[in-house]
Amino acid sequence: MKPRLTLITLGVDDLQRALVFYRDGLGLATPGVVGEEFEHGAVVFIELQAGLKLALWPRGSLAHDSGLPLSQRGAPSFSLAHNVASQQQVDAVMAEAARAGATITKPAAKTFYGGYAGYFQDPDGHLWEVAWNPQFDVAD
Repeated sequence: MKPRLTLITLGVDDLQRALVFYRDGLGLATPGVVGEEFEHGAVVFIELQAGLKLALWPRGSLAHDSGLPLSQRGAPSFSLAHNVASQQQVDAVMAEAARAGATITKPAAKTFYGGYAGYFQDPDGHLWEVAWNPQFDVAD
């Protein structure tokens, strides 16, 4: 298999709340909710970068589409990482997330690898790391 990651889908409890958090709180551009005319079709798409989108989809719709039973939210088993170009940008993004309603789970601090990072959870409990890593070249 040739890796080709094009879409990251997050199951959410409340699509409108998730839309407000990501669009209005974090400032991510989206046309809003689309697909409402279809049963289990309402979804929000956000362009992250060329060829990669974030989808916000009700957890019930994701369960229905995958054929799995709807489960309870649990402890995060993965995180999404947002790498930035400086420690100051880490602090700015963490503050923006907090203002938008995120739960700061680990305030930004120096890391063991010589970088600087913190973690927050969105309103549905999805874990995000905001990091500056001096070994990564971050292109805007």
